[in-house]
Amino acid sequence: MATFISLLNFTDQGIRSVKESPDRFQAFKAMAEGLGVAVKAVYWTVGSYDLLVVTEGSDEAATTVLLKAGSLGNVRTQTLRGFSEQEIRKIIGNMP
Repeated sequence: MATFISLLNFTDQGIRSVKESPDRFQAFKAMAEGLGVAVKAVYWTVGSYDLLVVTEGSDEAATTVLLKAGSLGNVRTQTLRGFSEQEIRKIIGNMP
């Protein structure tokens, strides 16, 4: 399974109802798990981003989950594909 690190910002709609954020996360987690994506971690943050979410799943399932979450209008996401040490060693090992 691939690892994805998503950096999220609240939209105007999302910040107006920020008190519902933990409940929205639980709904997101249930949706993700229903699509075969494991939510490994979530952190509410201060600074440039409002949340950080780590998920694992197939490219297709993770993209579906993030698009569905974004379509609700509470957050905007930037997602990074993460590689474990073992994965990056294998990738680097393939270099000529």
